[in-house]
Amino acid sequence: MENKKIKLGIIGGSGVYEIEGMQDLREVNIETPYGDPSDAITIGNLDGVDIAFLPRHGKGHRISPADINVRANIWALKKLGVEVAISVSAVGSLRGDLPPGEILLADQFIDRTRCRESTFFETGLVGHVGFANPVCSSLAELINNACKAEGVKAQLGGTYVCMNGPQFSSLAESNLY
Repeated sequence: MENKKIKLGIIGGSGVYEIEGMQDLREVNIETPYGDPSDAITIGNLDGVDIAFLPRHGKGHRISPADINVRANIWALKKLGVEVAISVSAVGSLRGDLPPGEILLADQFIDRTRCRESTFFETGLVGHVGFANPVCSSLAELINNACKAEGVKAQLGGTYVCMNGPQFSSLAESNLY
């Protein structure tokens, strides 16, 4: 796996600090122009697929949501050759028909974060990126079908609201969403 590009990256959220069943593990530290990623990236094999895994909050949940260096995380995965990234988050639902333990495969996002860098396009470089459909529908369908095959309850399509954190939304904000 030394010179092989890792095409699949998984970013773990709260409570997801490793991928059960990964074998042939090794950790790599990636330098980026944006500083350090959240942690070392674990490279391994899961059921015949080479993957790169990065815990968003660092091992042991030591990085606050507002302090996550998103650009460094994405840059580091891209430097490894990652072409497809799946982000896992353990969050609450604002919908009664989406109970705890069920998976939502979001297809839209509302970003309510502030005071963090949100672009790779800095001074002297202007780039406009379409974001109307931010999720690869083919990948979402593939994950949905895998969930069904494993008997995991999942809903395809929905909106993920990302708050600034670490606080949760107020009741008024929840009612708004």
